[in-house]
Amino acid sequence: MVGLGPGAERTLTAEALETLARADVVVGYTTYIKLIEHHLAGKEVISSGMKKEVDRAMLALEIAAKGKHVAVVSSGDPGVYGMAGPVLEAAPAGMEVDIVPGVTAANAAAALLGAPLMHDFAVISLSDLLTPWETIVRRLEAAAYADFIIVLYNPRSRGRKDHLATARSIILEKRDGSTVVGLVRNCGRAEEGSKITTLAQLNVEEVDMFTTVIIGNSCTKVVNGRMVTPRGYAL
Repeated sequence: MVGLGPGAERTLTAEALETLARADVVVGYTTYIKLIEHHLAGKEVISSGMKKEVDRAMLALEIAAKGKHVAVVSSGDPGVYGMAGPVLEAAPAGMEVDIVPGVTAANAAAALLGAPLMHDFAVISLSDLLTPWETIVRRLEAAAYADFIIVLYNPRSRGRKDHLATARSIILEKRDGSTVVGLVRNCGRAEEGSKITTLAQLNVEEVDMFTTVIIGNSCTKVVNGRMVTPRGYAL
């Protein structure tokens, strides 16, 4: 299991590069394979589209059982909404499965925005493909009530155009409209861009599946154009 980070070469860890170099076979989602194809010369590469995670996990395990070194790649960290879970669940007892961590979107986006994750935070995916929407709503309500910084993954897509607007409404029940919000789109890729706004002024139309949304807590502020959540140090 190899985490590729957000997509930029600079955020690939040395361990990830070493693991890819040793692999006989690389398995992954087509978009992620394209990000690292220059590292895959001479290797067997197996790629597939969205919603094929279980198929990729089973195929990788089948190939590994034949004695080949298989690298299953995930963007970000494989243990954060990635492929580590299904592979470990399906792996037979005794099969060695190593997990190579990667920079997840929350960390990469936070670094671009400033220091918004300096205090307790929650990461919530707005995708209801595998999680009931009612469960997601309860998590949003709880995180907003507890004044967590909230990182939203998969905030909006063509099939889920209203989820972010609903999430914002839920959070606004517990947070002031002036709450600082950071948006990062295409983090670590050629079209990378970021923006700092507020919960009241958040334009959901600017957000898509390639955007990470970070909603500050009640103490988060903007310092010299950067998003900062104070940890509590006396400065």
